[in-house]
Amino acid sequence: TRADANLALFEYIDGFYNPRRIQKRLGYLSPIEFEEKQYADQAAAEPVNLKPRQPALTC
Repeated sequence: TRADANLALFEYIDGFYNPRRIQKRLGYLSPIEFEEKQYADQAAAEPVNLKPRQPALTC
């Protein structure tokens, strides 16, 4: 039906094409690539705490 065709087209565009399409405003990356880069950059910028935790003193 026409409704099924519209739904299938929407699912293709919104679910497959748009997340993979490169975009100029994202530095010619796809939204998926841009998001992965953001998370990687954020993880690299976070300080790493290598000190072991001290046990809590109980009295």
